[in-house]
Amino acid sequence: MSDSLPTVMRAIDPAKPGGPDVLAVVERPVPSPGPGEVLIQVHAAGVNRPDVLQRMGLYPMPPGAPTIMGLEAAGEVVALGEGVTDVRLGDPATALVSGGAYADYVVAPAGQCLPIPPGMRFTEAAGLPETYFTVWSNLFDQAGGKAGDVVLLHGGTSGIGVTAIDLCRLFGLQIIVTCGSDAKCLSSSGLGATHAINYRDGDFAAEVRELTGGRGVDIVIDMVGGDYVPRNLVCLAEGGRHVSIAFQQGARTELDLGLLMRRRLVLMGSMLRPRPVAYKAQVAAALRDKVWPAFADGTLTPRLDRVFPLHEAPAAHRYMESGGHVGKIVLALR
Repeated sequence: MSDSLPTVMRAIDPAKPGGPDVLAVVERPVPSPGPGEVLIQVHAAGVNRPDVLQRMGLYPMPPGAPTIMGLEAAGEVVALGEGVTDVRLGDPATALVSGGAYADYVVAPAGQCLPIPPGMRFTEAAGLPETYFTVWSNLFDQAGGKAGDVVLLHGGTSGIGVTAIDLCRLFGLQIIVTCGSDAKCLSSSGLGATHAINYRDGDFAAEVRELTGGRGVDIVIDMVGGDYVPRNLVCLAEGGRHVSIAFQQGARTELDLGLLMRRRLVLMGSMLRPRPVAYKAQVAAALRDKVWPAFADGTLTPRLDRVFPLHEAPAAHRYMESGGHVGKIVLALR
């Protein structure tokens, strides 16, 4: 690495699980990129639900992942590891990482870096990778989403929710979302959701069946788990696909296997963080080719809710846990 780079940096690296107050700023050594990796000077880092779970000790990190928090960052490439040829020094980049983004510098696999579209701020770009990689890999790659499909997604104003709305709008899918208030339903509809259901008003499954004329949806993307799963299955059309990507209300449930068999339903699960670098690089390539041009021409815009400075990471986590956000929460480092 260049001698001009510092040897220590600010980072958020909790010594033990706990509440938001464990997110204190500490000093850590600046990491060095290995073969196929780059070092990014971080200008902004996204805050995600897995960060909250990791802070609480409820989200196991993959082997070798940094203990420093954070799964996505945007900044400037300041060092290249051996064999990196498709990323250049000085490039503005946003990257999906297995950890380490809540820091002044982070190492990222070169294949998981994406260029920052012209005119986009670092704070906006920092909120893209985690949700776009997640929605693309689950909705389009794993579940085979295509134009004309109808999707049900819970949490319409979450980072995943607003990204799914945007990608469904971009590629011609209809999307029904659930939200916890009428105000959030209005926000989701304003972003382009086909329908938004306030799940506090009654049985969302019955409303989904009514909205689809009794047919049901082609795909469910579920982050809730628990007793939502059997209710989701009732929402599916014949041959429908259910993808579990989180389980905020529990990892166990009971299923009606008769319904599963009669309607030829498919249940899938996915966790992006432990997937191999090669797979994530494939997702990055698909996003670069099929989605990033829509940011460049203005068809898509980042959905940034609120920015906190790094030392206010506890407040950022409290805000996420409150559920008041519409879109992404980001930490600014510069």
